[in-house]
Amino acid sequence: MRHSAYRVAEEFDHLLGDPRDAGRLFSHARSLVLDEREEFPLEICRELDLLGLPAHYVPVAHGGAMRAFEDTLQIMRGIARRDLTVAIAHGKTFLGAASVWVAGDPRQSRELGAEVLRGTPVSWGLTEREHGSDLLAGEVRAERTAGGYRVTGEKWLINNATRGDLVCVLARTAPEGGSRGFSVLMIDKRGLEPGSFRTLPAARLHGIRGADISGVAFTGAEVDRSALIGAEGDGLEIVLKSLQLTRILCAALSLGALDQALDMATGYALARHNHGTPLVELPQSRRLLARSYADLLTAEALTVFAARALHTLPGELSTVSAVTKFLVPTLAEQALGRLSRLVGTRSLLLGDTFEHGRFQKVLRDHRIVGIFDGSSVINLNSLVNQFPLLARAHRRGEVDEAGLHAAAGLADPLPELDPARLELLPRRGSSVLHAVPAAVAELHSLAAAGEVPASLARRAAELAEVVDEVIEQIGRHKPVPVAAPARSFGLAENYARCFAAAAALQLWLRNRAAVDSAATHGLWESGLWLECTLTTLLRRLRPTRTERLVAGGGEDPEAVVDQLVEPLLGQHAAGRLPSLLPYSRLGALV
Repeated sequence: MRHSAYRVAEEFDHLLGDPRDAGRLFSHARSLVLDEREEFPLEICRELDLLGLPAHYVPVAHGGAMRAFEDTLQIMRGIARRDLTVAIAHGKTFLGAASVWVAGDPRQSRELGAEVLRGTPVSWGLTEREHGSDLLAGEVRAERTAGGYRVTGEKWLINNATRGDLVCVLARTAPEGGSRGFSVLMIDKRGLEPGSFRTLPAARLHGIRGADISGVAFTGAEVDRSALIGAEGDGLEIVLKSLQLTRILCAALSLGALDQALDMATGYALARHNHGTPLVELPQSRRLLARSYADLLTAEALTVFAARALHTLPGELSTVSAVTKFLVPTLAEQALGRLSRLVGTRSLLLGDTFEHGRFQKVLRDHRIVGIFDGSSVINLNSLVNQFPLLARAHRRGEVDEAGLHAAAGLADPLPELDPARLELLPRRGSSVLHAVPAAVAELHSLAAAGEVPASLARRAAELAEVVDEVIEQIGRHKPVPVAAPARSFGLAENYARCFAAAAALQLWLRNRAAVDSAATHGLWESGLWLECTLTTLLRRLRPTRTERLVAGGGEDPEAVVDQLVEPLLGQHAAGRLPSLLPYSRLGALV
């Protein structure tokens, strides 16, 4: 099976050519030069426009090419694999437009779609200098006038705030503020009176040095009433629903960064020798590679499921998106740290010593991904706020069978993307977690028939135990009006890990017979990648149990993860990326 979203991404990547060719406009060499100059990748972004990338930011209903959200996500992953700065700089337009896809009327959606297709950059003005992610503290005001609104105030640390012709602004429309005191305005800077706004200097950054992370200050800027998206007072709800889209897209940035780093580290381990022994044959090196690959596969499985769930389980996306935005960048950051230890000092070097300095750029650039569209703390806090609802829904155990199967079954057709179906709260809970007992029973049947190892069935049974424990703890959690205690965040982390494990279980069960085992070098055979994913997540869910087993002389549960080295090396040798599904490496279709 060649999954269609991966094929779409491969074809787009092929149009850009091999990034190892310094003669290409979008090459590794050019990206590194621009990074050292702290220069915006303008020509690269123009090439992406010419190749039609903006169309993938616009749903088909509004004149674009976005039929499946996962197509856009995998294309963005491919761009991030070349250069995170470019992915962040260009992809911001989707983030800026998302509020219109969620709540705009047909005219607004059609007109914005046309702007995006023309390559007009769109920015998203949420944060402010003194308030950061505290959206309800925002001070940018939009006062009603006879013809619309007069906007005053400053948005700061905004991606493409200077370059963006359009800026989607969350503004205070009621002096008292509150949850119904904010509205969303799509402001066209090209139509504002001179002197009614000014752009702020770009911030100097540790990573993504060439990105336009700046700000915009309005001084009595007059905007027409037609700039209002949705109803007045609906701003916070619109933004929170839009974040469900953008947080999942951010996972593409982490996957692309880890694709780069793991590919470089694998090549290094194959080429480097230590006292005559290839680095890749040393046990510690193999474990660093295997654990990093396991984290990539876990993050990839969760992301694939989440992108499809946006179509099939829209009422559950407040949970899905928070889990994805917390866990995928976290897993990537952990894996990047391991791989930097494997590569050693070369992971910090500029110049031609190792991969022209690409590794250090990936390390720097990725650190900002965890902050975009809500930091890890904010996403965990979102889960904490959902605890009472999630616990009650889990006791009922309702499963949206059709939605769950379509989210996990890669051959299943997806319904049209309809952001209007998103909800602020998961009233039915989480179908994928409710379905864990049935999935575990299915896996036990496969083990009894000899189709998967008994160890995999045991891992799945342990997952079911942990899910029950975590849900029981969530049910005992007492909501607090202001600041949640630290232990609540640890519980939210465990909930996210359980969710990722359950999503992986569904993904393997629904696609195990369709994926070409040879093309993935045995990853799917006998549930290898699934067992490795469950093993690494359970180790984090039950760390003391693993330590006791090893200390007592028992079998190291993580030994199975070491088996991932061979599929990793096989994919590398075949010119494929390290991935759950067949995916050709860096610009050359296989």
